[in-house]
Amino acid sequence: MAITYNNLYLDIRQQLHQAGLPAATLEARELVCCAAGKSREELSRASRLYVPDAVEQQARALVQRHLEGEPVAYLIGEWEFYGLPLDISERVLIPRPDTEVLAAAAIEGLQGVASPRVLDLCAGSGCVGLAVAKHVSGSHMVLGEIDEGALRICRQNIRRTGLSGQVVSMQLNALEKAPPRLGEFDCIVSNPPYIPTADIEALDPSVRNHEPHLALDGGADGLDFYRVIADKWRDALLPNGLMAFEVGIGQADEVLRIMRANGFGDIQIVKDLHGIPRVVYGRLCKEI
Repeated sequence: MAITYNNLYLDIRQQLHQAGLPAATLEARELVCCAAGKSREELSRASRLYVPDAVEQQARALVQRHLEGEPVAYLIGEWEFYGLPLDISERVLIPRPDTEVLAAAAIEGLQGVASPRVLDLCAGSGCVGLAVAKHVSGSHMVLGEIDEGALRICRQNIRRTGLSGQVVSMQLNALEKAPPRLGEFDCIVSNPPYIPTADIEALDPSVRNHEPHLALDGGADGLDFYRVIADKWRDALLPNGLMAFEVGIGQADEVLRIMRANGFGDIQIVKDLHGIPRVVYGRLCKEI
């Protein structure tokens, strides 16, 4: 029986809602758009048109895969972060609204800095660095990432966002000392792996079975990357340079102590939209 785009969307939304998925409205729209090869605006304009059988079958197949645990972002191959549409694959974490707090902190901290050099370490999809580059006039950004698959996504997103003249990607290991060839930065921003190793098996299956463990595993207590970056990468910061981290639940105070022990001052903790301490940032106390 023929069905309109609007009715297909409503049907899928109800199916996702009944399954207890909190973002049923957004996910239903994205899955129908993907199956139909339409933008949101095109889908809205086509709402009263009948859906070709092949498109309906594709949409329902995507819904079934999602109900079985595959995240929508991986099914459709893209996601939005800080207003930027980005390519996504299972080699990178899915950008989340909580991480926008990290981008906002870096953007605010760079206000008034002329032509700042910024490093996004453990860049993943490049979402944080690209958001900062987009919103900080005259900035120059390096997206540093160890995984080659993630670097491919970074390069795709640099092109997609039109920031090729402002952003470069580079293979960097956050657990090693900063290479001298990088020079110094006004800001290092990082959303590193921070899940304690033993906790990974208890994660939601959509995360545990699909998102890259390389980007999740922060060592025995989840703090390995904070210790190394605060110690080994501070030499890559200019005097009074900003270092900003996303942190996991319950980690903010310990990350603050790690930063303080490594010569950072004026350290601030910022909560996310749910009131959870999510970002810790401070400035390097370093003589000129």
